[in-house]
Order: sequence, then C-alpha cells, then structure tokens
Amino acid sequence: MEYPYAVTVGADGARVVFLRSSELWLLDLPTGVERRVGGGPVESYATDRDARTAAFVRDGRLFRADLIEGTVTTLPTAGPAHDARPNPSGDSIGYVTDHTGAASLHVTGPDGDRLLAGEPGNAWREHGGTTSWGMPGASAGDFGRTRGWWWAPDGSQILAVRSSRSTSLHLLDLDYGWVDVHWDRETYPYLAQVRWAGGGPLITVLRRMQQHGLVLSIDPRTGETQVHAELADARWVEPIPGTPRHLPDGRVLVGGELAHDGFDARCLFADGSLLTPPGLYVRRVAGTLPRDGGPAGAPDLIVEGSLGDPAVREVFRVRTALGGGGPEVTRVTTLTGPDRVTVGGDVLVAGNRVWQGDRVVTLRAEVPEPSHRPEPVLERVTDRRLPAAVLYPTGHVSGTRLPVLVTFGDGPGHQQVLADPAAWQERQRWADSGFAVVSIDSRGTPGVAPSFEKAVHRRLADVVLADQADALHALHGKHPDLDLSRVAALGRGLGGWLAALAVLRRPDDFHRAVAREPITDWAELPVPVAERYLGDRADSPDVYAHHSLSEAGSSSAVLLVGVELPRFPSLAAATFEEELTFLNRW
Repeated sequence: MEYPYAVTVGADGARVVFLRSSELWLLDLPTGVERRVGGGPVESYATDRDARTAAFVRDGRLFRADLIEGTVTTLPTAGPAHDARPNPSGDSIGYVTDHTGAASLHVTGPDGDRLLAGEPGNAWREHGGTTSWGMPGASAGDFGRTRGWWWAPDGSQILAVRSSRSTSLHLLDLDYGWVDVHWDRETYPYLAQVRWAGGGPLITVLRRMQQHGLVLSIDPRTGETQVHAELADARWVEPIPGTPRHLPDGRVLVGGELAHDGFDARCLFADGSLLTPPGLYVRRVAGTLPRDGGPAGAPDLIVEGSLGDPAVREVFRVRTALGGGGPEVTRVTTLTGPDRVTVGGDVLVAGNRVWQGDRVVTLRAEVPEPSHRPEPVLERVTDRRLPAAVLYPTGHVSGTRLPVLVTFGDGPGHQQVLADPAAWQERQRWADSGFAVVSIDSRGTPGVAPSFEKAVHRRLADVVLADQADALHALHGKHPDLDLSRVAALGRGLGGWLAALAVLRRPDDFHRAVAREPITDWAELPVPVAERYLGDRADSPDVYAHHSLSEAGSSSAVLLVGVELPRFPSLAAATFEEELTFLNRW
C-alpha cells in the first residue's frame, strides 16, 4: 500500500525510516526530503540506534542498507537468514538461521560471520524435538511478544531466548562467554515481555494460570534477577505493551490496574507512583519525548489510549516528573485504522504525520477514497453502558423495517465499535445488501475498564451472549427500524464460535448465523488463550464442555464455513453472495 507503515525513528531525531508498498523509504528531517532506499519486497527491517543502517531479509538473503549513502549491499550468511537486526552502532548485524527448526543465532560484522549460539540437529532427543536460539518460543505470540533476541544498548551482549521443552533466557557476550538468566521458571513458565533499552534488561514472567506475575530486572553481568513489581488479578494479568521500561531517572515503568476506592482503571506506575489518571485507559506505551522547559531526566511518556470514549484511540503526553496536582495528561492526536505512534529523539510519528517540536511534516500517503463513507450511529446502551453501533444501508428511509445482522468480529479481545470509518467498510457492504448492521462490544472487550474486560472469566459464552441480546433490545428502543424477528449473526474464529452459539443458545433472539472458521473446541486454541478465559481444563472440564460448539447441539440455521460438524450445513469456503443467500432464508 502507498500508506507509510512499520515506522522507525532514529534516536538522534534526524531520520524517519518506514515501509511504503513493501519498499524501504527514508525521510531526512533536516531537509524534509523523502527518498526510496531499497526496492521490494521488504516485509520487515530493523535499524541501528540512530537509523543510519538498516538490515532486512529477502528470500533468506541478508541485506545491509546504508541509510546515509542510500546504498544496499548483500551480505554472506551461514544459511538462509531470518530476523536480522543491526547492533546499536550499526557495524554488526545479528540474524537467525534455520528459523523453522533448530534455529541458531549468528553475528556478521568486520570480523566475519560468527555462530554465537546454536544446537543443530535433534539435540532435545529425549523428547523428539529440537532446541532453538533466538526464536520467540512457544506461547510468545499469545502475549504479544514477537521477538526472541535483543542487543544490549552498548552492543556488547545479546539477550537470547533458548527454546526446547521450556523457554529460558541467556546473556551472550560477543567473545562467546555467556550466563543464564535466573528466575523460578517452573512457577513462572511464561516469558511475556522483554525489553532492553537503557539500564539492564527488564522482563515480565507469569504463572501458568496468568493470575500472578513478576516484573524482574536482570543483572547483565551475572544473570541474577530482582523483583521490581508484582502483578496479580483473580482472573488474569494483562500486561501493557511497551512496559516494563526504565525511565531516564532510573525508575521502572510498569503497567497495572487500579481496582480500589471505586477506581477501575488500566494505568501506568513508576516505582509504585501513579502516572496516569484513572479515566485514561492505557493501551500501549510508545516511548518518551523531551518535555518543553523540563529537566532532561524527566521527559514525557507517549501513550496510546482512550480517555472517556472507548471508540476513540488517541495519543497522549504523560508527565513523568513527580509533582503536586496529580497525573498530568495532554492530548496529541487521534489514531485511525492500523496507525501506531512511534517516537525517537525529539520526533513523534503518528500515521503519516511527523512532529518535531512545532514543525509538522506530512509523509506522502496515497490512499484511494472510498466510494462511500460509512456513518455508523454510535451508542452506549443498557445499565452496563455497552458500546454499540448501528449502520444503515446507504439512503435508508426512516420507517422502513430492516432485518438485523449482528457482527461478532474476531471475538472477545477485539473491539468492533470504533469511531473510524475505515473499520466499517466491509460492514457497509452488508448494510447495502439490505441489513441494519449492529455491532456491540460486550463485556470481554478491551477499551472500557479492566473489570469490563475480565467479567467473562470462566463464563465467556453466557456473559457475551447475554450482553449481545440485552444490547440488541435496548437498541431497538432507539432504532425502531430494527426488525428483531429477523436477526442474523456473523463472525470469524472465536467470533464465528459466538455467532453459532448465539443461534443454538438464544434462538428467540438470533435466528440465523454464518460462522467463518469457528472454534469448535477450546482444545484447538493455544493453552495460554484457553486458560486465560476458561481456567485449567483439568480442574474444570465442565466449563470447557459448556463452551464447546461440538457439544452444543446442531442447527440447520447455522452455516459453518471452513469446518464441518455433524448436522450443520457447511462449506469449505463461501463467497459473499453465498453467505448473503443463506442469511436471507427467513
């Protein structure tokens, strides 16, 4: 696409690197000039600290891009390369080989190519598996962790994941010395977060049931760890992306929840001191920016979150300096679509806009204008103030009764009700096919409050379907054109599972459904995801049985797409027209 994405900002604030149409581009901030550095396809890349050097991989070949000169060089490697990253100074590049098997970690630089860590072959023989270095490891993606190794800020060490029967961490010196990182891995088997950028490494580890976790700092000389914070919740702990991290004054920033004295908030704390107001739902920490007129050691945090309206995702500056008057937050801009905020030096990038002090540069972004701009009507309904929206067909005439299509999206953990026209394009197509499209963010959805999100623990199906039905009837009071005698449901994955269950469990409220690739049994899901919502399967087989689509009955009014179950109509794949025809069989 022509829109800039995968943005990196150099720490010196002189360069912004990004992808556009799978090609590597650079914005030189002193001149404001954009230039293409490397042709595509480039799926991902990484840069050194000041964004002077970039590394990327294409078809297993490693490339080094000199972002100052604009040249691209192919580097020899020990095998097909993966996840290449320059060191902070840019003179060496680390990469992983054999990332689908017994992965090894290599470094190539002025001294040639060196194997830093690897155990090729079937080293994990007693279990018939392999041992990998530098890969994220099992379950990492379920916690949002996509990396398996990190350079030290001074480039002298690498912190690497070793994956075999379990996940461990190790500090590797470039002279081949190494130490293990010590924590109670049997009690805390999940390595949820890792960050090394200023100060020593910081990690978040979780118990298997995810109801307790520790934020640990690592001594890079010995591998010993120190507890900086404990995370606890009777349902599950939800770490905030971008945390933990060291602040310039040495304090450790941790994401947590405020659940006392009437508060119900997802907040940030620095060594126990609250930095964000309870009304700000923190989604992600992007980094820090210097504060105008403030001390160098007390910059502002740059945070993605929602303040008051969960449908709106915004960027905020948060004061880190301790002072009277409580937390201080300033709005910067609104985010839409997949936009993320990125910071470096004194530069902030959000979407295609680049801020450097009072100066704003706009990156070229050729996005085709949609033929129609969806205009959903956003509401908060029921005593639980559930976010909801109704999208009518283009040109709808009030007084015309319409069948209703309730979308379940991708299921719990994913918002649907967003104040972003781009999020409604597919739903507008369904609306223009004759439906009033209704989307409801029931409990179990992020963006409102921790208790709202976690109320589904061990009773996900019942809570979500009750909220959907209650919201649907509440919306009818405000939107009398909704024909509640003709209500269809649509979803994918866990959303497809919910759409099918809606017809099976609440046939008076939901009459037909298309379930795309639905989860039929929670054993199909990764263990961390299943246990986050339903608890330990061994302790609660009844909870899992209650949430199994394969044990929930059957219905000719539910079309399964991509899976088969007895006594359900099913298709291996379905076109929009086939789904529409099925849903219109009233």
